[in-house]
Amino acid sequence: MTDYFRPLVQIGPARPETAVPLAGGWGWFTHVEVLSRNAPAQVIPAGDMPTDKAARLTAPRAPIAGMSLDRPRIMGILNTTPDSFSDGGQHADVADAVTAGLAMAQSGADIIDIGGESTRPGASFVPIETEIKRTAPAISALRAAGLTLPISIDTRKAAVAEAAVGAGANLVNDVSGFTFDPGLAPFCQKHQLPVCVMHTQGDPATMHLNPSYSNVVLDVYDTLEDQISKLETGGIARNAILADPGIGFGKNLEHNLALLARISIFHMLGTALLLGVSRKKFIGTLGNAPDAKDRAPGSIGVALAGLAQGVQLVRVHDVAETRQAIALWCAASSESIL
Repeated sequence: MTDYFRPLVQIGPARPETAVPLAGGWGWFTHVEVLSRNAPAQVIPAGDMPTDKAARLTAPRAPIAGMSLDRPRIMGILNTTPDSFSDGGQHADVADAVTAGLAMAQSGADIIDIGGESTRPGASFVPIETEIKRTAPAISALRAAGLTLPISIDTRKAAVAEAAVGAGANLVNDVSGFTFDPGLAPFCQKHQLPVCVMHTQGDPATMHLNPSYSNVVLDVYDTLEDQISKLETGGIARNAILADPGIGFGKNLEHNLALLARISIFHMLGTALLLGVSRKKFIGTLGNAPDAKDRAPGSIGVALAGLAQGVQLVRVHDVAETRQAIALWCAASSESIL
């Protein structure tokens, strides 16, 4: 029987002597929830955890693409696609992409994530050449315009990543969790690139059609652990990996909420965590916002809930609003966070 240990994360100025730090960040915990596929959940003191599990939860996370992870970080979304669900067509022109990217940097983004293939539910496959034409010129132009922030390339394809890195990208963010193109992980290993491994069930074209899990939290955890272990075996260090549970990717409303409620379990992977919920359908459903552009308040609310469980990075469309919310959340929670 395999047990999973989820830290019950707390923050704030009053910290018990029995508290242990979470991943070198702003959170700490005194107890963990023990989850299993064969037994009811139970809560035990953190000191009763197996030593190897405790080490994964408490070890400080190494910087990723030059970003320290001891405070909340913001990844700004810059889609150069004509058909993304929220901002399709807005940044397809290189000049528009540059303007948007620089504005995100000015507003407080820590990294810019550039994608040229929509991965919304029902999206069609984009040919490699098309995806390169949408992304590499935008990255080159942003670097030429003086952007010094890290840039991640949101792609499933090795050739697209190669062109993007040649243009100035620093990190590869693969929504398939490095299961789509067998050449992508070796490319990242060869060039010592940090990576983001996301969980998805199915392909973007079909992933929204009746997703099913025996236990969504543990199933997603096991899949991520398996993929991260494979990358580690292939020469990519675990401390160069971000893990993303893939909210909305092959998950229905109930799946998404179950993952968010227990997202701190993914700290047991021993990697930094990225949460991407910005403007997604479930926020519109629960927040009565049919138009994706009206979902910033709900997106920020979920992002802050993730930060409260120790998530290190949030991927967002609304950078300025999210930065303001995080600054106030940190100030109201503990002066030691920022």
